[in-house]
Amino acid sequence: MEKKVKKWGMVIDQRKCVGCHTCTVACKSENNVPLGYWCSWVKGIQKGKYPDVKNFFLRRLCNHCDTPPCVEVCPVEATVRRADGVVTIYYGKCIGCGMCIAACPYDARFFNPIRHTADKCTFCTHRIDAGLLPACVTSCIGRALTFGDLNDRESEVSRLIADNATTVIKPELRTNPKVYYIAADKDIMGRIRISEEYPEAIEEYHKTVPSKPSDYWKK
Repeated sequence: MEKKVKKWGMVIDQRKCVGCHTCTVACKSENNVPLGYWCSWVKGIQKGKYPDVKNFFLRRLCNHCDTPPCVEVCPVEATVRRADGVVTIYYGKCIGCGMCIAACPYDARFFNPIRHTADKCTFCTHRIDAGLLPACVTSCIGRALTFGDLNDRESEVSRLIADNATTVIKPELRTNPKVYYIAADKDIMGRIRISEEYPEAIEEYHKTVPSKPSDYWKK
């Protein structure tokens, strides 16, 4: 019997996320991400008025879409979607044109000034290919991140999706993301801007996106 190909995915349970940014630090350390840039990050807002104020967090990273716009626009096929669903970059082929950065609707890509290529989260392919979990998953103190094979109905990630109401970011784009959220606050699920329904919400904008404005590398 032919062995079924794995399809990697992640579930992020925002009920357990405390906004500690340990996943962000682990990602930077594991993947040698330059200072001032992020492959993954945690978006946060505060809602309400003192003393009834509550924090809401949203862990962000590449969504490893089934239909990734970044793959479609790459002129040199440096960005590819692997058979296991991971969207990765062949840095040796990337010419740094920035088309994939502009095409990503999730602001998950940036221009790496050290490599002079596009860069992003790759689900730590060097780790998962060796049978390990992504660095962010192993470091999460609240156990909010679950990674596994979506094609395996018995995997923990599949059970979480089956047993809980989950959502993805921008489902209307039909990119079919493989990063699912449990109990994510609707007001920070957008691309960058939070809902205008909450003008009192506090957001440090420049700390919640992975890189500088998208036109900086075009200069």
